[in-house]
Amino acid sequence: MAQEAINLQEVFKIIKKRFALIITILVLSMTIAGTFSYYYLTPIFQASTQILINQKEFDQNQFSSQDINTNLQLINTYNVIIKSPVILSKVIDNLNLKTTPELLNQQIIVSSEQNSQIVNVRVEDPDLQEAVEIANMTAKVFQEEIIALMNVDNVSILSPAVFTKDTLPIKPNLILNVGIAAVIGLMIGIGITFLMEYLDTSIKNEQDIGELLGLPILGLISPISNKYLKKTKEPKSLHRKRAKNLV
Repeated sequence: MAQEAINLQEVFKIIKKRFALIITILVLSMTIAGTFSYYYLTPIFQASTQILINQKEFDQNQFSSQDINTNLQLINTYNVIIKSPVILSKVIDNLNLKTTPELLNQQIIVSSEQNSQIVNVRVEDPDLQEAVEIANMTAKVFQEEIIALMNVDNVSILSPAVFTKDTLPIKPNLILNVGIAAVIGLMIGIGITFLMEYLDTSIKNEQDIGELLGLPILGLISPISNKYLKKTKEPKSLHRKRAKNLV
């Protein structure tokens, strides 16, 4: 325990000695991350619409686990169809988008809550207006095409995407990026501090001498203070007096 306490004290001593360096690296890392996130990363907006799947109603007396699995499979199937090239190609044509179904697929996120008939379609795009249009058009095309694809008419648009000027981008997350940069900067600062301490072979005190020579220290010769020398220095008048007596 004593050795651990000594090592811990040495660690804090090293950090304290180069505390200014650690803080400088920390602030520099946060500044770079904040500046890069704010000025150089493209803001990404998100628009979402909700689709209601009108599942078939079952008689409670005949309702079974197989019916539940059937409904879940239906929802999962619809989630795949929404992002299929059949739907996205028509979305691109209707909106005259300069993209491909593969690239548009990467912008769309489809999800549904467990045991829910509602499917959420979220679209991410640097242009908020375009994100809203893509989300609504995707839902509209899916509603129209599902009749031919599945031979059913059970899709309704529950909540279309709406454009609002006050909408904030979801990316980049400035606070998150600065926080990550702070952690990384702190780790780099501490790492550099201990590396500099390890590479520093200069002798600063009697402990360094003992560790270098591997010998115990028997005594120390303290330096004589300049103030003490000034006090003990004889004045010139006393020197002249002594010279006259000698003559």
